[in-house]
Amino acid sequence: MAAVGAGAAVPVSAHQTRSGRYRALGDLSASTYAPHAMHSELAVWIEKNCYVDVWIELLHSLKLEPAAAMAFTLTADFEGDHFTFFKPPQADLHVLYGIDVQELNVWRPLIDHVAEYLGAGKLISTEADSFWLPDTAGTDYQRQHVKTTILLNDLDVDQQRLGYFHSAGYHELAGEDFRQLFEREAGEGVLPLYAELIRIDRLQRRPSDELAQLSGQLLRQHLAWRPTSNPVRRFATRFNADLPQLHARGLPHYHAWAFTTLRQLGAAFELASNHLRWLEPHGDAGLAGAAEHFDVIAQDCKSLILKLARVVNAKRAFDAAEAFAPMAQAWDDGMGLLERAVQP
Repeated sequence: MAAVGAGAAVPVSAHQTRSGRYRALGDLSASTYAPHAMHSELAVWIEKNCYVDVWIELLHSLKLEPAAAMAFTLTADFEGDHFTFFKPPQADLHVLYGIDVQELNVWRPLIDHVAEYLGAGKLISTEADSFWLPDTAGTDYQRQHVKTTILLNDLDVDQQRLGYFHSAGYHELAGEDFRQLFEREAGEGVLPLYAELIRIDRLQRRPSDELAQLSGQLLRQHLAWRPTSNPVRRFATRFNADLPQLHARGLPHYHAWAFTTLRQLGAAFELASNHLRWLEPHGDAGLAGAAEHFDVIAQDCKSLILKLARVVNAKRAFDAAEAFAPMAQAWDDGMGLLERAVQP
């Protein structure tokens, strides 16, 4: 099947013609959607990363509590050139909410899969190109091609409209953006992007105490898999070594570096703090103290992004060990308090 040019009809499979509208969650509107508090203007990091953001909003839309699922952020580690791109484990979503997530075998044009599964009450998450996502206006939209994750909910083939979760909310695209989004999946010899099938037919809306009990068990499991040495101190050492390269390559390279380091570190620990503050009233006393230390990491990372941009732009020297010391101490203190709080 040949790729479709601008303005042409959306491709469909050779054996099936799609028309009509297909929705998994029928009560959502991009114009009236209210994001979860984790994505409010009061958050230190309004956007965390593209994958966890869509899950926060999907859970919120299903009237489930996203904070219950955020214990996994405690395992965020400095991998050598980036911090962990943290994602909710599929097993956690299954245990807490009865949600089943599987890789989608994209063997047909994506639009066929979307119609098939949204019409059956399932959802699809997929990689997409931000160039065609109007909610990224002012950053990527019509400016640069950047891979991101969106979660598809409402497909109108006849009107060429799509309702989707992305970043901190629920959005709609249409027309040329719709055609380009699905054209990417249509041509012969084009490798399909990664997609997941999300089943919610066995959804569990548990009482808050039951949900907290399960969430607390996951907290203990993830805490046991926290980094074996302080990742912030290792990050500071690597930053000092990489600073000459950051100077040489300038601000565009710096912004990519900052997204995968400071933003992931800060956002992970803001979510960890959200999780602990939600969990404490349900019986795990002392968690708020650890949350306060993790707040330091979230806030200091936000401050450092701007400070280090000036350092890189001016090609100035910078002592990361000293600047990162409060965050490193907050990691030690927070993990120590947390371990004592959850001991049997």
